[in-house]
Amino acid sequence: MNLTHHFLLSMPQLTDDVFGRSLIYLVEHNQDGAWGVVINKPMGLHLGEVFSQLDIKNSNRELQHELVLRGGPVDQQNGIVLHPPGPRFEGTQNFAGGVSLSSSRDVLEALAAGEEPDEHLVVLGHAGWAAGQLEAEIADNAWLTSPASADILFNTELDARREAVANRIGIDMNVLVTQSGNA
Repeated sequence: MNLTHHFLLSMPQLTDDVFGRSLIYLVEHNQDGAWGVVINKPMGLHLGEVFSQLDIKNSNRELQHELVLRGGPVDQQNGIVLHPPGPRFEGTQNFAGGVSLSSSRDVLEALAAGEEPDEHLVVLGHAGWAAGQLEAEIADNAWLTSPASADILFNTELDARREAVANRIGIDMNVLVTQSGNA
């Protein structure tokens, strides 16, 4: 089963800072492994600070206080912008389900100038799995999966994304327990 363009919803037994209560957008999944970005955890950094660090003039004051997300533990110094297809930048890749990924400076310059993409998520870092690793974690009930939705990705409030995905698959995350079996 290819899980590209799916959400991974962490189960309660995942309690570490990175993956506990996380929602991951799985960008790519194939026989070589998988990678995606956590889309519900801010990292305490605002986009205005990123613009300042990169000496990008920000004329779009609405973005000054937009939160940058902690995409995962891998390559945390590298930024990724997820956005709907349309505008093309130097490092743009289009993926299934109406999502594009841009990782070049020009996408940040466009955002700072008030240009497209209007809908976007800016993340630093990503999560990665070796071949077979994600499948093993899913088999161990560490993750629930759901087809991804661009609407949840771009139009649902940060703190409501996880619950929105759980609702789509008919799960009440508040009643899940961390262990099963007899006491």
